[in-house]
Amino acid sequence: MAVKLDSVVPFGRSFDEYTKMFNLTTVELQRGILSVADGPASFNAEGTQQGYDITSVDPLYRFNAAQIKQRFDAVVDNIITQVENTPDDWVWSYHRSPGELRQNRKRAIQLFCQDFDQGKAEGRFVVGGLPQLDYPDSVYPLGLCSHFLFLYSDQLDQTFHLKSIDEMLRICDEVRVFPLLTLELQPSPYLDSVVDNLTAKGYRCNIQTVTYEFQRNGNKMLKITR
Repeated sequence: MAVKLDSVVPFGRSFDEYTKMFNLTTVELQRGILSVADGPASFNAEGTQQGYDITSVDPLYRFNAAQIKQRFDAVVDNIITQVENTPDDWVWSYHRSPGELRQNRKRAIQLFCQDFDQGKAEGRFVVGGLPQLDYPDSVYPLGLCSHFLFLYSDQLDQTFHLKSIDEMLRICDEVRVFPLLTLELQPSPYLDSVVDNLTAKGYRCNIQTVTYEFQRNGNKMLKITR
């Protein structure tokens, strides 16, 4: 069964996880990045400290840091308990135990919250949500979407996925999405139709194996280029 959720939860990943999930090289990190549905990830905070140009967009950012942390605190016990109850559904190489998973997620949101006010003032954290974003065409070289599209296939339908990826491709020259599994650890039922739709429009879709795997068999990333 893996993890069962009724809605999208604020569970953020770290900069190191992003580099592994999206096969990001140092050269690619030096491009302007739009990270969509970023939630309370520390990717922006840590990446900015290293001099990278990252903008994160999420409807969650209409709340303040304390309110976002409260939302995390309200769901973390339930998620960790579900993980503990299904140990064979997870690969314990990056996170070596449910306890370490909890600590890594707590560290990510702590770094996020420490940076949030300054990042919002600098325009690095922007309120907005798919399938429609308030950006001009082709303003970012690279767009990333972590743990939202495909993962929440039960909550977000095929039309939402098609419109959302089209929107990201309107704004970004290249888009990468991870993971390609649902919360139930099954390949998203929308993946084939998304790839077929994009291929028909002239995009190149490449499913790449990445070094990050926490969901069992969840080590694939979709890379879309013009």
